[in-house]
Amino acid sequence: MDFDLAIVGLGPVGAVAANLAGQQGLKVLAVDKLAQIYDKPRAFGLDHEIMRVFGNIGIAGDIAKHIMPYRPSEYHTSGARVLKRIVAASPPFPLGWEANYVFSQPAIEAALRQKAQSNPNIQVELATTVLDTVRMEGGHELHLRAASGEERRITARYVLACDGGSSPLRAKLGLEMEDLLFDEPWLVVDVLVDPNAVDRLPATNIQYCETERPCTYVVGPGRHRRWEFMINPGEAPDELAQPQAVEKLMARWLAPHEYEFWRASAYRFHALVLRRWRADNIFFMGDAAHMTPPFMAQGMCQGIRDAANLIWKLALVNKGHAPDSLLNSYEQERIPHVRHTTLVAKELGRVICERDPAKAALRDERMLAEMERNPAPTIRQSLIPGLSCGFVAAAGQASAQGDLFPQPMVSNRNGQAGLLDEVTGMSFRLVVAHDADCSSWQQAASHWQRQVGIPLVLIRLAEGQNPSDLQHDFDVLESDGVLKKWMADRECKVVLVRPDHYVYGACATFAQGTDLLHHLQQHLATTTA
Repeated sequence: MDFDLAIVGLGPVGAVAANLAGQQGLKVLAVDKLAQIYDKPRAFGLDHEIMRVFGNIGIAGDIAKHIMPYRPSEYHTSGARVLKRIVAASPPFPLGWEANYVFSQPAIEAALRQKAQSNPNIQVELATTVLDTVRMEGGHELHLRAASGEERRITARYVLACDGGSSPLRAKLGLEMEDLLFDEPWLVVDVLVDPNAVDRLPATNIQYCETERPCTYVVGPGRHRRWEFMINPGEAPDELAQPQAVEKLMARWLAPHEYEFWRASAYRFHALVLRRWRADNIFFMGDAAHMTPPFMAQGMCQGIRDAANLIWKLALVNKGHAPDSLLNSYEQERIPHVRHTTLVAKELGRVICERDPAKAALRDERMLAEMERNPAPTIRQSLIPGLSCGFVAAAGQASAQGDLFPQPMVSNRNGQAGLLDEVTGMSFRLVVAHDADCSSWQQAASHWQRQVGIPLVLIRLAEGQNPSDLQHDFDVLESDGVLKKWMADRECKVVLVRPDHYVYGACATFAQGTDLLHHLQQHLATTTA
């Protein structure tokens, strides 16, 4: 095979997949039909799980000036009464990053592509179209055409279809999407606000649940602000996107001289999930696998979770450390997660999109009564589930399966300090409590690595004040107590963590931990569909 992995589509999801695969040592070809990054903003929100991935890739510092913590969201009825509040989680932050952010997509994509192009394992080819894919023994043959018109064929063991909502690869294979019954037309408007006018705009994000024209206002980084307007029956989307029509829509907030028009695009907000995410050695991710209404700012997040979920599994199978059937856990894990999150976004959209005045009045009455009974806001991240099935410990073997593992700030005795992933890497990790028998766990981890051939990083959550007093290289001190509390809440002393930071399983005693380590070894060897 010419390549271990061919990635079709180099938007943010494809670029994340390429970077993660290159880090895993896979030989990657990444192609995109466009010659340049699309220079308009599309995705607008990301969360701490995605920032953790960006940190793992090594671009967190590069993108810092292009992101900003997500403002709280309020749902307003026609009389400006507050129907609902959604806020981000408060510190200490469990993953080491603020819970939610807004960002500028072109800048993030540029950082991802630059990182990919600097990796010798990754070959990036832009202005390149995939004309066809043909199944062959051991992989696929891809027929490519460059901008010059030159055509050639390459082979790859695996193919990732990151080719967008219209996905030619999905269409070629005739794969079916499950329709979760949400289809609404909206106009998205992005502007840069004049500095003198910024302070007159709302400081928080607002969903205007108004029957005349539901709309959304979102505070972006710097002077960037976004409005989303529902398109009324009889309106032509193309006409509504023209500057003069946008000026009328914006007049409620700003005069034309108070902002610089960036873009206006009409969309249909869909709720769709692909029924099969794997066809032979072709895997679908991002918009090619699912489309989520934007009311939770989770569209791009879902695609990046896809990449983080699959790439480490591809690397294990490609290196012969796990059977091909491990790859079936990709859709087993991701479909329920995506479906749940999409349904939550759909229900939030239903609140916003109600056009019937009588139904809207009932909605307002119900939600205002709920606000009175429980005025506390909804924590945005509480709406995002963990993994419910797949490559995790079986029921009865452990606890905390499928939870996201925390990432506290830690330090070790070698003077290294930073977020946990920076200190330990992204392999399988065996985390034990402070009172663990260190020599026994060193032997267990070393034996596991010899037997399985996969790195297993041992981490002991030590106690104390001074890193120089730590006894072992695998001891860490955390600065904010996040991980200690997480383990205490789950009454566990041993945690096995997957490379994508999801918990394989946790247990209450060290004896059970030894059994859990054995279960993981057996699971890797005998994974079934």
